[in-house]
Amino acid sequence: MRALIVKTSSLGDIVHALPALTDAKLASPELSFDWLSEAAFAEIPAWHPAVETVLSCNLRAWRRHPLRTFSGDEWPRFRDELRRQDYDCVIDAQGLLKSAWLASRARGPIAGPDKRSAREPLAAWFYDRRYAVPKHDDAHAIDRTRSLFAQALGYPLPQTPADAGLQRRHFAAPEIEQPYALLLHGTTWAGKRWPLANWQSIAKWLVQRGLRPVLPWGNDAELADAEIISESCAGFVLPRLGLTALAGWIAHARICAGVDTGLAHLAAALGTPQVTLYGPTLPQLTGAVGAHQIWLRSDESEAIDRARTTDVSVKRVVAALDQLLEA
Repeated sequence: MRALIVKTSSLGDIVHALPALTDAKLASPELSFDWLSEAAFAEIPAWHPAVETVLSCNLRAWRRHPLRTFSGDEWPRFRDELRRQDYDCVIDAQGLLKSAWLASRARGPIAGPDKRSAREPLAAWFYDRRYAVPKHDDAHAIDRTRSLFAQALGYPLPQTPADAGLQRRHFAAPEIEQPYALLLHGTTWAGKRWPLANWQSIAKWLVQRGLRPVLPWGNDAELADAEIISESCAGFVLPRLGLTALAGWIAHARICAGVDTGLAHLAAALGTPQVTLYGPTLPQLTGAVGAHQIWLRSDESEAIDRARTTDVSVKRVVAALDQLLEA
């Protein structure tokens, strides 16, 4: 049996779908999988041993320039590649109109969440088989996807902890002379950001613990912030890296501290000890899940609120990092 998984973005969402893939392969070893992803994240599904082929698309660019897309040759090439294989099941693991539409371009029956479960209810109209899974505001994204895969592929839903199927030994260890800590400070949501002064305090504390602060970045603004943090503690600002190289830094870090960002989910999936800070989002719905993870929240609100800021104190973060380092 061959299945296609449609989960195109974002980094954290793709990582959240990996445990369901692990479940499926353990339940039915004869299953083989392909995965459709945005080109920017196509490295990630390929890390999982159950994925044979990763198909990549440029949906974000296509939506910005539809006339150019459909009048050129990029779309026909993608469409032909997507339709080259007959699938026994096409699983839309995203539950959005865009992902459901892409799933409908593939050859095979489409499975997805029913209209009460999908993030965008209209997406369910594209599916041949619809399944009730916990709603987005009732369960963690990982649990929702594990439930969908179990129903779509016909095996009992496992009660075991989520396993993303990633092995840190498969990622090359970076060349650095001393143990290091990764500070995952970058994020697209303003409310998720943590003040630079706080990051500087944490960086100095890590140096006192014998760890060199290492700072990744994804755009010019994040690079500027990384340099400010680094200057306060003789840290190391990484060069621009691809996801596989960056995963190596994450996998072999002594510890990570981060805001709610895709790299934090990747660190959790790799089992790197980590403290993650939450402000406008709810960790019980989309938190970093894995071994040795501590969530720190701004407050006990039960609603997502983009206006809420991440105001976790430095004292709480230090205490949590110290707990992980001592464990």
